[in-house]
Amino acid sequence: MTGRPSHGAAIGRPLPRREVRRLLEGGGRYLDDVTRPGLLHAAFVRSPHAHASILGIDVLSARLMPGVVAVLTAEEVDQVCAPWSGVLERPPGMRSPLQRPLARGRVTYQGEPVVVVVATSRARAEDGCDAVEIAYEPLPSVTDLAAACEAGAPCVHPEHPDNIAFHSVTTAGDAIAALAAGGLTVVEETLHFPGVTAVSMETRGVLADYDAAMKRLDVVWSAQAPFQMRDVVARCFGLAECDVNVVVPDVGGAFGLKLHVFPDEMAAVAASVLLGRPVKFVADRLESFMSDTQARRQIVQGRLAVDAQGRIRAMMVDIRAGIGAYSVYPRTSFLEPNQVSRLCGGPYLVPHYRAVATCMFLNTPPSGQLRGVGHPIACALTEALMDKAALALGLDPFEIRALNLVPADAFPHQSHGGFRFERLGQQAALETIRQVTAEARARVVAQRGAGGRKRLGLGIALFVELTSPGVGYYGLGGAHISSRETATVRLEPDGGVTVQVGITDQGQGIETVIAQVVADGVGVDVERVRVLHGGTSGAPFGGGAWASRGASLGGEAAWLAARALRHRILAVAAAALDRPDGTHALAIAHGLVVDGDGQTRASLADIARRVHYRPDTLPGHALESLTATETYLHEDFPYTFTNGAHAALVEVDEVTGEVRLAGFWVVADCGTVLNPLLADEQVRGAAVMGIGGALWEECLYSASGDLATATMADYFTPMAVELPDIVVVHMSTPTAQSQLGAKGAGESGIAGAQAAILNGVNAALAETGARLDTFPLTAERIWRALRARPAPIHPAPGTELVSDVT
Repeated sequence: MTGRPSHGAAIGRPLPRREVRRLLEGGGRYLDDVTRPGLLHAAFVRSPHAHASILGIDVLSARLMPGVVAVLTAEEVDQVCAPWSGVLERPPGMRSPLQRPLARGRVTYQGEPVVVVVATSRARAEDGCDAVEIAYEPLPSVTDLAAACEAGAPCVHPEHPDNIAFHSVTTAGDAIAALAAGGLTVVEETLHFPGVTAVSMETRGVLADYDAAMKRLDVVWSAQAPFQMRDVVARCFGLAECDVNVVVPDVGGAFGLKLHVFPDEMAAVAASVLLGRPVKFVADRLESFMSDTQARRQIVQGRLAVDAQGRIRAMMVDIRAGIGAYSVYPRTSFLEPNQVSRLCGGPYLVPHYRAVATCMFLNTPPSGQLRGVGHPIACALTEALMDKAALALGLDPFEIRALNLVPADAFPHQSHGGFRFERLGQQAALETIRQVTAEARARVVAQRGAGGRKRLGLGIALFVELTSPGVGYYGLGGAHISSRETATVRLEPDGGVTVQVGITDQGQGIETVIAQVVADGVGVDVERVRVLHGGTSGAPFGGGAWASRGASLGGEAAWLAARALRHRILAVAAAALDRPDGTHALAIAHGLVVDGDGQTRASLADIARRVHYRPDTLPGHALESLTATETYLHEDFPYTFTNGAHAALVEVDEVTGEVRLAGFWVVADCGTVLNPLLADEQVRGAAVMGIGGALWEECLYSASGDLATATMADYFTPMAVELPDIVVVHMSTPTAQSQLGAKGAGESGIAGAQAAILNGVNAALAETGARLDTFPLTAERIWRALRARPAPIHPAPGTELVSDVT
């Protein structure tokens, strides 16, 4: 890599998000703010059953309701919209039935859309839904993952009677033989993760406007990847991609949720195509809980073998994942369990490894990508096993981790999960988390044996995080999802700079970071840079926002385009100023062309106006373009891995089971930090999501398949009053793949949060003999564990901070 920039006037500055004031003052333009002449509204009749046959649908009364324009079933919608299946060519063996916008003949989860009512208002559409009559015959259902794995469990799809959607095995060395050889200390752990969902502030939605005469479709979508959604719509509705325009307005959070194809959204598009009028659908919160994708529903079992010194010799993992009724399209529901199988063991050297992943159909909404895909699960299992191994051998938890990290001089490194690590700062992250938690560790030691109902525990967790994936992530499997990003940078006649990017923004601060990068790349003040994004018409082609790729891919493309534009400007300036020494003696600073002595020779406005209005005065450069477009993707490594560490100081009330977070620390290495303030925001926001998954969040279903957590009163998310100040410490191990050296920052905060809190709670309870293995770590679960505890096993001297072996 050459030409990496030093921090200029903009890069590295903690600038606030430039759109914040506009949004806080009510100037946001979200999907539900968008309207069209003649706009209609869609509402859905959804299945009240987790599994049932549809015996009949009577829509006559609904069609006669005031304001109702159309009542559509699968019979009508299937005429214009082709079904889809969430499978890829690689890895082979994925199975999932065809999915349609509206259920046909059978429903497979509570909340599945069956009928769409289109009316002049949302209220009238909902009234029409109440008038629809559907006859069902309930069928046996299975919403519990453990039950789905048992012989004789109800089958979700008759064509897949074993409920198995996918099965994979990941190996390195021979873990079975290594474990059978004996002479090793083997610890085991089984962790249970419930389904959770994104709970974005803005719910899902779409506005489709089909022009039948032009055969053109405009779609306003609350989405993360506009070009992906354009491809999906074009293929399902038989349109040319150039005849589909997807616009993404302001988006109030996404977290992976808005990367997927949802049946109700496709049904709303189909309604517009059938009626030739604009149709809007925005999910309410109840619909979101019932039909949004879920994630994390897994049972993972691990065995870790270490020698007498504490070095890892072998690891075996068994993963059971519930993917819901269908594999989600187009990214599939198999990515998360596949990630877990390859990420367990994390940053450590594991000479012998075997992971088996089995994905099961359930009568729940499809599972999909959620912030930190797979990382929290793999990290929690790995770090729980590391604590158990340390306790079994009487080692300090920091010591056993340091002993097993990939050495700093061993990079690039091929992991046991098949990933290539370019360069990580793992030892520094471990030492940093040790230093910043010194006072917390002293508090824990001082509290031991002091009595009382409150118990302190400190949990630590190291993680590696896959960000900014390349072609190998989806492209090799046949998915139409771009692995590259492109940026176009243009010098305007007044000396301002306009940037167009394919990356979208759902609150990450992309506009601000791109502006900083381009400002330094060209040589202008950041206030002179305008960033445009959020659509397929006019924007350069790109993959959108997911997997922490905004700064590392989108930012790099913008940097390369800005540098290319800078070179063109200087070439024109040298000709305009009649400089025989060419561009080498000129530079651009604060929008001015200066010479080697720092003297101003021209403004960028002067240069731009000469090019645009008087090219005849520029011999040899009359056709020079002041627009530059550059594309970037990773070529040497298919991913950019980051790393870091988490620590959680927890206080557990032995009487009530309540957990209070007394401190939380994240050490994050995201390469070159382009904007420290926004990086902190990303890490803290992700950590809050991880804390929610550790302590409160879960999608609960009754034995009959009814969702019990369908409102914000039942699905608990973290509140500010329940959280400590989250301390973020940045490290910098820049990637050598790009000039900026930036890596992803959006998921570092969630990768190790559940692991650190789990280890902290079990450390706090170590002297009681109780142990937790099921998320979330609610007060009730802890209370029950304390009352069902075995005789306590007191930790060996020097290992007070970790939990006991059960």
